[in-house]
Amino acid sequence: MMLQGAWRFAIVSVVAFALWAAGGRWFYRNTGEAGLYAATTIVFIALSGLLLHPLVPGAGMRRFYGIFVPAFLAYAAAWSIAWFLLHFGAGEWLGSASGSAAFVAVAGRRLGVRGRFLEAALVFFVFNSAGYFLGGAATEFLGRGAGASLLSGLGRTGVGVVARLAWGVLFGLGFGAGMGYTFHAFRRAP
Repeated sequence: MMLQGAWRFAIVSVVAFALWAAGGRWFYRNTGEAGLYAATTIVFIALSGLLLHPLVPGAGMRRFYGIFVPAFLAYAAAWSIAWFLLHFGAGEWLGSASGSAAFVAVAGRRLGVRGRFLEAALVFFVFNSAGYFLGGAATEFLGRGAGASLLSGLGRTGVGVVARLAWGVLFGLGFGAGMGYTFHAFRRAP
């Protein structure tokens, strides 16, 4: 389930991150950072049902959306609040922790599961954080210095787009693995 969640959510994440990678300037100029976050959240939600509903056995897209949408909105709200209050460093870590816990809590409640919250939240947090922070490091590496020289044929704009999409891939793999584990753990819960 973790592998299924990882690759499926990585696809969704790349499409959502493409808004930032290719259209970030437009969003910052016209809607601000909050507008960009809102738009990417809409993409995450819209595409997730198409690719991720198999993670919840017996759930079609409608039932999956009934679980995923409130859980992802709780995640996005918790993460965004931490980010806008504390920004880099502490805001990212608190956002990952609170967002992971919020996703797991809401998903568990929507699935009617009472047990395994701490286990699932911890695994979700570890994988979500790994994907997010490794993605940030990959973006830095590919966007500047030696990493950027590997992509120099793409031009400055192309390098920036590829670097940001790399973050989308790694974030998607981590978040998706955590989500896959959560749904698997909740399926086995007493």
